[in-house]
Amino acid sequence: MARVRTRVCHVITMLELGGAQQNTLYTVAHMDRSLFEPSLVAGTGGLLDGEAAGLPGVDVSFVPSLRREIRPASDLRALLELRRLFRRLSPDIVHTHSSKAGILGRWAAHLAGVPVIVHSIHGFGFHPGQNPVLRHLLVAAERAVAPITTRFIGVSRANLDLGARMGLFDPQRAMLIRSGIELRRFLDPAPAHGLREEIGAGPDDPLAGMVACLKPQKAPEDFVVAAAIAARKVPSARFVLAGDGELRPKVERALRREGMEGRFHLLGWRRDIHEIIRQLDVLVLTSRWEGLPRVFPEAMAAGVPIVACRVDGAPEAVEDGQTGYLCQPGDVAGIAGRMVLLLKDRNMARAMGAKGRSRVREWDIDEMVRQQEQLYLDLLGSAASSLTGEPAHPDIRARCP
Repeated sequence: MARVRTRVCHVITMLELGGAQQNTLYTVAHMDRSLFEPSLVAGTGGLLDGEAAGLPGVDVSFVPSLRREIRPASDLRALLELRRLFRRLSPDIVHTHSSKAGILGRWAAHLAGVPVIVHSIHGFGFHPGQNPVLRHLLVAAERAVAPITTRFIGVSRANLDLGARMGLFDPQRAMLIRSGIELRRFLDPAPAHGLREEIGAGPDDPLAGMVACLKPQKAPEDFVVAAAIAARKVPSARFVLAGDGELRPKVERALRREGMEGRFHLLGWRRDIHEIIRQLDVLVLTSRWEGLPRVFPEAMAAGVPIVACRVDGAPEAVEDGQTGYLCQPGDVAGIAGRMVLLLKDRNMARAMGAKGRSRVREWDIDEMVRQQEQLYLDLLGSAASSLTGEPAHPDIRARCP
């Protein structure tokens, strides 16, 4: 008799070009089809919608009312639509990602009678500097949904520690699974070509870049100002920013104000990030808050040193003074100074990049998928064995290298 496959439904708010979104797509595309039947639910309007719809063997549903903004009427519609979808799909496990999908998706799964509910924390929806009333409401919402959550996954220890300190979940029901990357793309020893020619930079011109959505969390204007300071100290340096979003007009105004047009290039959304990062001398990230962005291990795998802000999980990837530098959020002068050090001293930059490359293996994306699969089987197995007294599922680790 054929083994009944475990039905797992992933839920995410919007399929934009971000680490959580790309990793969710990779997970549902690469789950072991002999054991799992994956499905995916998302809001509409993301750049990855078409890619998701084309995934073979994955039941994909889009919910237009599932939006990032807080809108009570739309949120209620999303909750009801998600409950209807879960009743139709009848998943054994619902696995939610991001703050909005995490709140609505978990409540809908509970109302639909889903036996196992997992939530991944890719950073929290609340953050320092937020309106205090909104922050209080978001924290209260996380606390309210915690009792119906079977297991929490954090991409960084910092987020797990913060959640436990704030009483958002019981630490015994939380675990760390790194947000993985396709290591082989960044470890490729073949020379990368194209970006320098595209922006008119010479082969020896120092190049610093940032990869991020242009939204307040990433503070892209800080990178523009830091680049302008660094450009005065390193006249041959060039700068690129790969990404797009709501702050693009402000970034463009900042470029004009700082006189950086021609030396600072906005690349827009790109799907060749592995090629871009491999051509950088320094990767910069000016985020005000994070989970643990996968652009860090991407740079590490490519042997590129990192200058970033000391927020959330950043110190778990960037060893200050060893694989890069960490500055306080908003410390534009400090970020610029660290950039200058690395852009001027290419030997030091290469040495730091090599140290980062030596410790990047824990971010292997296929290991991330295997860890999630094993968690699913363990959770269902625990529920089944409590009823039958016998294990219900195999151990994936027994067949993995």
